Amino acid sequence: MNYSETLDWMFGQLPMYQTQGASAYKEDLDNTILLANHLQNPEKEIMTIHVAGTNGKGSTSHFLASILQEAGYKTGLYTSPHLKDFLERIKINGQDISEDFVVDFIESHKSFFEENQLSFFEMTVGLAFDYFREEKVDIAIIEVGLGGRLDSTNIIAPLLSVITNIGLDHVQFLGNTLEKIASEKAGIIKPKTPVVIGEYTSETKPVFENKAKKTQSEIFFASDLIEKTYPSVLVGDYQTHNKKTVLQAIRVLQSQNQFEISEENIKNGFWNVVKNTNLQGRWQQLGTHPKIICDTAHNKHGLEIVMKQLSREEFDTLHIVLGVLNDKDLDDVLPLFPKNANYYFCKPNIFRGLDASILHQKASEFELNGKAFNSVSEAYEAANHNASKNDFIYVGGSTFVVAEIL
Repeated sequence: MNYSETLDWMFGQLPMYQTQGASAYKEDLDNTILLANHLQNPEKEIMTIHVAGTNGKGSTSHFLASILQEAGYKTGLYTSPHLKDFLERIKINGQDISEDFVVDFIESHKSFFEENQLSFFEMTVGLAFDYFREEKVDIAIIEVGLGGRLDSTNIIAPLLSVITNIGLDHVQFLGNTLEKIASEKAGIIKPKTPVVIGEYTSETKPVFENKAKKTQSEIFFASDLIEKTYPSVLVGDYQTHNKKTVLQAIRVLQSQNQFEISEENIKNGFWNVVKNTNLQGRWQQLGTHPKIICDTAHNKHGLEIVMKQLSREEFDTLHIVLGVLNDKDLDDVLPLFPKNANYYFCKPNIFRGLDASILHQKASEFELNGKAFNSVSEAYEAANHNASKNDFIYVGGSTFVVAEIL
């Protein structure tokens, strides 16, 4: 199989949360452990930092990778989902994994995958660990896919665990209270391994403290950090919290004396994060006249911050290209969007995308008025056509809407 055929096989034949939702979520790590043993446990041969959280784990992971790259270390980065191409999920020093490595890996282990009915995510985690071992990275930043305790990445023994924050998202898998979700995320806290908590609430803090006590893990609360962070090219309001989380994580890493990281490395890592890692979709500006911003925020916790930032922008007319997935609690997120905007409703081009007409109808109940379009591209083109140079276009609601625009 060539690369295109390999991807078709991976996406089409095996369960994958991105396209199938709940049916792709497995409630144990048996398959991942089986695969790791089959690959001769590559995860045991690389040093890692594990990053979980409802929001901000992608930005946090990219910041950490950028700083370590600035310090001269060969740094692996595993994140999900991808925006444009599968290869984005697995990087070393900002360079995507090669098509050839993906093809060879799948071809070499295809019969094993089929025999054991491994999921898309399990295969991809195995691929990342195998690649990082093969390339002899100095350290790898590993982002949790969903939850923590039962996530396929949770077979590593990291130098440090990071949990950015807790919000009500993926409640069908993780629980419908902050305490239950925090407990799932806290599953990445390992024995005698320090953990950094980015943000906490009165409900979540005791969960983290109790788990850290049981595992004898030193715990750090980044939001209590008084130290100032450095500026970044990423200007989304939510990056304020992410940067504090990252700085606290770096301080813990420095205290372990395994990596030499200077203040200049930290400063440059924050500023050069996009150049170093090719991070996209975080309050990313796509145009100037009109100003066009896209953002991957897709749940209440993330959208509250983004909509507040949007309210401070100056423009004549606001145009919003909006699409969501069919498991989104619209009663939770639609009230966050401004009523004084022209809406262009669309369906992300994946199985789980919510039909634009349904979104249009539901949005009208919250006085969000506009039109439904057949595709994300049609909606985006209409917004560009209708907008004048002093207007503002916002594109979001789902990672997959942003991916189609990029």
